[in-house]
Amino acid sequence: MIELFIAFGAGLISFLSPCVLPLIPGYISYISGSSLNELIEKKSVNIFPIILFTLGFSLVFISFGATASFLGSVILNNSYELRIASGIIIIIFSLHILGIINLNFLNYEKRIYTEKKSGIFSSILVGMAFGFGWTPCIGPILGSILALASTEQSLNRGILLLIFYSLGLAIPFILSGYLIQKFLVFSKNLKSKMNIILKSGGALLLITGILMITNQLQALGFYLLKYIPVLQNIG
Repeated sequence: MIELFIAFGAGLISFLSPCVLPLIPGYISYISGSSLNELIEKKSVNIFPIILFTLGFSLVFISFGATASFLGSVILNNSYELRIASGIIIIIFSLHILGIINLNFLNYEKRIYTEKKSGIFSSILVGMAFGFGWTPCIGPILGSILALASTEQSLNRGILLLIFYSLGLAIPFILSGYLIQKFLVFSKNLKSKMNIILKSGGALLLITGILMITNQLQALGFYLLKYIPVLQNIG
């Protein structure tokens, strides 16, 4: 249960990452086919293409989760080793986010350039292209959730984790397009706090990795269910 909240929170942190948040106006302008000035004058935009765009990158991330979960189920007989390895991977990624270590291959973003085309499928395809393009930049966060997905005992649970991760990234993305003016003010005010937010996310992932290695992550989930029974209705 706690894993779903971690995944959703990781999606929110990914949205606030330097390769996503500062470029949101450009993404929305590209998807909607309107200039930034036109978007500001309209005060809101047609969110349908934006929803399709988020569906595109969500499909990419969910497919990653399905693959990680499948590979994890194949080696389920070595579940102890898998849990330890996944915990170590999450800790390494968290230390990179915290700035304690530097993994150079995660310090870049693959830019995807596509021609502007209208239509349902083109919006989804562009979203998928950007999903692959973002992967190196949000790799430490996404990789941690994929490591978590690999320890799930069923394929459906692994997919569900990445659905929650995608929702954490997609919901604020859609709201940003719908409330573009307020988003511009919000992002400007948040810019100075972005480093603190990312470091907080890194700390959360570090704790998650430690809990996995010590096999206490499920115990934390049971503890939350005991005192917050309504959580049983989720996942």
